[in-house]
This record gives sequence, structure tokens and C-alpha cells, in this order.
Amino acid sequence: MASICAPTRALIFTHSTKRFFPSFKPFSLQCATKTTFILQQPRHNNNNNNNVIQILQQRGLLDSLTSDALRSACSTPLRVYCGFDPTAESLHLGNLLALVVLSWFRRCGHRAVALIGGATARVGDPSGKSLERPELDADSLEKNTLGISNTIERILGGAQNPNLVGSMMAKESVRKRLESEQGMSYTEFTYQLLQGYDFLHLFQNEGVSVQIGGSDQWGNITAGTELIRKILQVEGAYGLTFPLLLKSDGTKFGKSEDGAIWLSPTLLSPYKFYQYFFSVPDADVIRPGSETKLDWKTIEGIAEGLPSCSLAYDEVLNLSLVDLSVSSGLFESKSAARRLLKQGGLYLNNSRVDSESKRIEAADIVDGKVLLLSAGKKNKVLVRIA
Repeated sequence: MASICAPTRALIFTHSTKRFFPSFKPFSLQCATKTTFILQQPRHNNNNNNNVIQILQQRGLLDSLTSDALRSACSTPLRVYCGFDPTAESLHLGNLLALVVLSWFRRCGHRAVALIGGATARVGDPSGKSLERPELDADSLEKNTLGISNTIERILGGAQNPNLVGSMMAKESVRKRLESEQGMSYTEFTYQLLQGYDFLHLFQNEGVSVQIGGSDQWGNITAGTELIRKILQVEGAYGLTFPLLLKSDGTKFGKSEDGAIWLSPTLLSPYKFYQYFFSVPDADVIRPGSETKLDWKTIEGIAEGLPSCSLAYDEVLNLSLVDLSVSSGLFESKSAARRLLKQGGLYLNNSRVDSESKRIEAADIVDGKVLLLSAGKKNKVLVRIA
């Protein structure tokens, strides 16, 4: 049976959820609330005996821990949260690692919490920024929150109901901004306080003891653990950071010529999302992962907007690849197809073809329904078998 090779990039889970609506209102600021999804652990869990910290470390998804005690604490179920500011209608590629890390906690028997929106979104995180972010109005905030909620539900599964919740100078990110020519507004200065208070509230009222985030969130996360320790005079609040998704030149991964790589299919089609990864230079692929075989339904799902044609099974079987490349519209002439083939740029089902004598076999047709032809990494045609 034919298959198409693709890097493993995401995990999809199904689960049951619950929601709650406490009346607690921590701030008088408009939009100071946050939407919280409590994502229950999977029903079928094969990783209860595995330590999630070890798994993340083995997979290169662990950067720092606020305390090594978290390794032993993970032997019992914990609640773990990650915050997402709704500054756009969708999460982007840089947020994907956070969702992957949350998913690993869930697979190992812990509960994941996705925290969206609120005062922090209106303030804007100053970490790694040289200028203050424009303030979001309430309508944009609400629209973005809905869009991001949908994105998280598509990737991790949908929580049925949301829950409403609401030593800065020592932080490196804050110090650099204060010393810069632009300085930092008081609004931005409160960001770590707000995020720290989120953690305090979740720790005290919802039993959330772990906050995760990218390595650039270390200062914001430790602001929460310090606040919990000072106010509640207790231990047991932990922080974990994972590496940022960076290119070989050190810049953030996830930008293309057309802009951000969004996780929402309404802003970026599944095909273009897949195509972005397929076109990434080898030097930028640090951990390509194992190969996964795509069935015809998955191929159809990512092929939205991709040029396609329909041909009868008898027309395709035993046809030379060069001839099929022309009849499908991938090339205008056989000579052009042969020229690219000799240069190593002609692909069948994402596997390079080196022989000009290659003919289509039954095993090449994925599930007897489709073929994917590629000229280089960007130009593709989907051949549907009628």
C-alpha cells in the first residue's frame, strides 16, 4: 500500500471536559478576566508510569525548572497551566510547542489548563520587546479570545465551558527596557504582576501548581512562584520552560514571506501550513522527528487549494511518471519533467524519483485513491483516481 511520508508535527487528543464559574473578580480593570479551559486527562492513558519531565527532556522540550522537586512531584497527578494572550485571532507556530508540552502532561496523567486573554492581553508582555505593544480594544479582545479558543479546541480538544478568573526590578527583561531609550510604561510594568497574580489565584483556588511557558517567560513565571511563596508562605508551586522554536540563525521560527504561520485553518490552510514545513531549509530543522505515513483522507485534508486533476485508474497504472507529470498539468512538456528529474527535483508521494523509467505501480496509489506529484518542494499536483 502506498503512503506519503511527512514529519510528525502535532498530536490530536479527544477527552471529556468540565467547566466552572467562580464569582471571584480580582481586578476592577476592564477585561481583567481570563478564560480558563480545564482539559481533563485522556481516558486511555498508557504513560502513567512515565515521568513527564524525563519525557520532555528526552525530546528536547525542557529548558529550565524552578525546582528539581518538580521531577518527583510529577509522580502524582498535577494541574498544569499555560497562558495565551489573545493578541490575534489565532495562535501561531511559536505557540505550538506550548500545546505539545501541555499534551504530554495530559498523556502522563496530569490535567492541563489553557488560560486565555484578559488584562495581560491589553497590557502586553514587554519580554523581548523594544517598544510598547498597541493596546487592544474590548471588541478585538473578545474576537481574538474566541478565535484562540477554537484553535486550542481543535488541537487539544474542546473544553465545554470557560472559567472566569482573573521583585520586578530584578528581572532581566524589565531591566533592559527600563535602561533603554524608549523606557517602559507603568501599564507594561504591571504585566508580570498580573501574570503572577493569575498563578496565585489558580494555585489557591483551583489547585494548579505548575506553570509552563517558553524560555522568554522565565521572569514572568518566577514572578508567580515568588508571589505564592511570599503571600501564602507555602512551597509546591513550580515553573517549567521549554526552548523557543528558533531558526539556525537564532531568529524565531514561524514567519514566512506571507506573514505568521497561523494554527487556525481559517487564516492559513492546512496545505500551506504543511507546505511551510516541507520547504524549511535543512539547517533550520533541528529535530525532524520520525516519519509518519499519511492516508488518503489526511492528504485530501491538507490539499485544500492545491491544484488537482482526476484520472481513471487504468489511465494511471503503468503510465510513466514523466507522462503523468505532463498529463496532470505539473509540467508543460516531457523535456521539462525529465530535466527536473535529472536534477533531483521530481517527487512522487514526497519521495524523490531518480529513474526516468519509473512507471506508476498499484502500490504508488495511496489507498487506491490519490497520488501526489511534486516539482521541487513548492509546486505540487494532487492526482485523484476516478
